[in-house]
Amino acid sequence: MSIAVELDGVARRFVTPAGEVLSALEDFDLAIQPGEFMAIVGPTGCGKSTTLGLVAGLARPQAGAVRLFDAPVSDVDRRVGFVFQQDAVFPWKSVLANVMAGPLFRGVKTAEAESRSRDWIKRVGLSGFETHLPHQLSGGMRKRVALAQTFINKPEVLLMDEPFSALDVQTRELMQEELLQLWSENRAAVLFVTHDLDEAILLADRVAVLTSRPARVKSMHTIDLPRPRAIATLRYDAHFIEIARLISEDLREEVMKARAAH
Repeated sequence: MSIAVELDGVARRFVTPAGEVLSALEDFDLAIQPGEFMAIVGPTGCGKSTTLGLVAGLARPQAGAVRLFDAPVSDVDRRVGFVFQQDAVFPWKSVLANVMAGPLFRGVKTAEAESRSRDWIKRVGLSGFETHLPHQLSGGMRKRVALAQTFINKPEVLLMDEPFSALDVQTRELMQEELLQLWSENRAAVLFVTHDLDEAILLADRVAVLTSRPARVKSMHTIDLPRPRAIATLRYDAHFIEIARLISEDLREEVMKARAAH
């Protein structure tokens, strides 16, 4: 079986305004299987979002290879969906028009795009809000629009960059449950960036801990918690707490190294 996402010996470097070379990733190796949900955690500024940009085809590595289903990433790939930290919705378009935008761009006829969009709006719990503009919605509702925008295109790879970080605790739990439900139906390969270790464990099949910059994969942790997962209560499970303690110790070492470096 093809590997859905593979980064092999990747290096990504930037030149600072002062003319210095900043190394974000070095000798970076990561592989995600089709249908697997992987979360990555690491110190602030260690290269997590940079990794997503490489997989999305928004940037090229200076060394190594980035592949999707065994083929090199050379450009933006239609099989990839991206949910950003900030709301990536068109502020002048209604909920319905926002969700329809992807299918229309891909050549789907208007009637079919509208039918599919209304179905997805219903599935994310926004029926009755089709004509609302984004500024008329709460933060959680805008995230539901973003999920509908993404899943309607049936991505085979889903990249998520701290998508729920701005939400309150209760709304975040609801969105996590919503995401798992949609993913269980779609089974895309997911690469989920988060600063919230509990969130990573609640959602993922595996959690990768990155080193302080330049980032490498320091350790990989299999999350052997059964699915489906009860987000609201699972964090109090003894095995969950055991996993969280183990990964937290691993992560803390890198956070302290990053703090000392600064």
